[in-house]
Amino acid sequence: MRGRGERRLPELVAAEDGRAHSATRRPAVEPGELALLYAAGWRVVFGVVEVVGELEHDPARVRWGWRFPIRPLLLLDDLRRAPPVEAAGVLPRSLGRHSYVRLTPTQFEAGRAAIEAEFG
Repeated sequence: MRGRGERRLPELVAAEDGRAHSATRRPAVEPGELALLYAAGWRVVFGVVEVVGELEHDPARVRWGWRFPIRPLLLLDDLRRAPPVEAAGVLPRSLGRHSYVRLTPTQFEAGRAAIEAEFG
């Protein structure tokens, strides 16, 4: 998840936005896993990434203390072109204040296909 409802990402996405992910709670992710990037506020999925490194924790940070590197496989550079999160079979209200949610294989594949379709 990127941005917040009250602090949305800008419509144009920079490549470095797909290099790492931070979370307040310890995420259950492993290197090699794939994920979709979700833009809160926009309610869209805009990238497919791979977890490429180990989880790191910075105890000095109260929020966003957990971080792990990701590598973009597909990344839309304009959120106005990104498909709604519902294309992945996820309702926006189910995301709440989570920095990540576990998708089923069907949800992930549907989201990936919707993002790929935007590349023509």
